[in-house]
Amino acid sequence: MAKAEFILSAVEQGVATITLNRPDVLNSFNRRMAEELLEALAVAGRDADIRAVMLSGAGRGFCAGQDLSEATAGVRNSMDLGEIVKTRYVPIVRAIREMEKPVVCAVNGVAAGAGANLALTCDLVVAAEDASFIQSFSKLGLVPDTGGTFFLPRLVGSARATALMMLGDKLSATKALEWGMIYQVVPPTVLVESAMSIARHLATMPTRGLALIKRALNASMGNDLNAQLDVEAEAQGQAGRTEDFAEGVKAFLEKRKPVYTGR
Repeated sequence: MAKAEFILSAVEQGVATITLNRPDVLNSFNRRMAEELLEALAVAGRDADIRAVMLSGAGRGFCAGQDLSEATAGVRNSMDLGEIVKTRYVPIVRAIREMEKPVVCAVNGVAAGAGANLALTCDLVVAAEDASFIQSFSKLGLVPDTGGTFFLPRLVGSARATALMMLGDKLSATKALEWGMIYQVVPPTVLVESAMSIARHLATMPTRGLALIKRALNASMGNDLNAQLDVEAEAQGQAGRTEDFAEGVKAFLEKRKPVYTGR
């Protein structure tokens, strides 16, 4: 792929920072930005030196969802919105959930539509105090996508998810935290620093163990208790064979801080 136009990427201290970069339109998605985000996620997933990812948005908002001017090109029904979801957002959701590394999302300003659900796809969400989440689809006669109908009810419960999706009301970061939708709320001035601090810490932890936790959590979404108990036993078996587990035990016995390599 040619040099990215709408995504900024950098790697530091084992953390890949990926920034949505269309600030003039609140980082709304066009085809090119979706493709570039998917490529950046693929690179982060492949690179063994990257052990955590931090996703954010440039400017005064995280992401306003799909760029409707591109999707419709000014002509009603000019594009198949279902095809846009299948080819752009579905692969991004899968890339984040299947990446066996933690993904931290920093939400500034508005996270609307696909942008709100993109944030909820991530493992940990840190939001600025002035951030907001909006399931804006219903106001256009559309259906929540980007995993929204899957993740949101599991995070806040069916009643609240139904109300958010049907009414399309704005939910403040503080209320999102209270409802268990996100992990942390911080002042806007320290948002990126706070999210990066978490990502850097995760990058020093046992990466394979974190990957197995993420794999088990993914499996739990569709398993009954007996199936999930089997998943846990299998994952624990794999974790117990990692170099990081051996290092953790050795450090405990030697009464020192462990140094994990992610293997």
